[in-house]
Amino acid sequence: MKSTIIGIAGGTASGKTTIAKRLYEEASKNGSVTLIKIDDYYYNKEKIPLNENGKRNYDHPDAYDSSLLITQINSLKEGKPIDKPLYDFISQSRLIKTEKVYPSNIIIVEGIMAFAIAKLRKLYDIKIFVDTPDDIRLIRRLKRDMEDRGRTFSSIVSQYLESVRPMHHAFVEPSKKYADLIIPEGGYNDVAFDILMSKIEKIQK
Repeated sequence: MKSTIIGIAGGTASGKTTIAKRLYEEASKNGSVTLIKIDDYYYNKEKIPLNENGKRNYDHPDAYDSSLLITQINSLKEGKPIDKPLYDFISQSRLIKTEKVYPSNIIIVEGIMAFAIAKLRKLYDIKIFVDTPDDIRLIRRLKRDMEDRGRTFSSIVSQYLESVRPMHHAFVEPSKKYADLIIPEGGYNDVAFDILMSKIEKIQK
């Protein structure tokens, strides 16, 4: 089985997860598709690097077990199933259980550092960057982290100013230059989505 690997990058709360899920759901109608979230490859919090203020920096490339991620993507390309890790944002650690993932024709890899990690970037056949204004992304992140992850407003803003924003400008935004396609305004750009689906449908024939 030949696998086409699609990388989807973009800043926090840019809409990349929405694009990835839409592609997964639509492309699954015509063939086998796998969706891998880079966030599942976070190290346990003890191994997360510290920022200048001595706090865990979850927005640095070194926060991810990229070696395991790359190994597992290559295994899928070789037709071998993997036991993908699962990450719990509340406890900030990996779960004991894993998810069995099988090889597929289309592999979607999604995360803020999808292009910033060079060895990972080289695996993609198609690279997509979701580009959304900073203020919109911050509002979305506030809403998500308060409602879904039980965090306080002050903790979210503190992390955004100390880590998220500077890491975005240091790693995520510069990685946009590697994209084959840049999608403005997040996950509901239907014109861009239709273009992507047309490409995927050609691959699946």
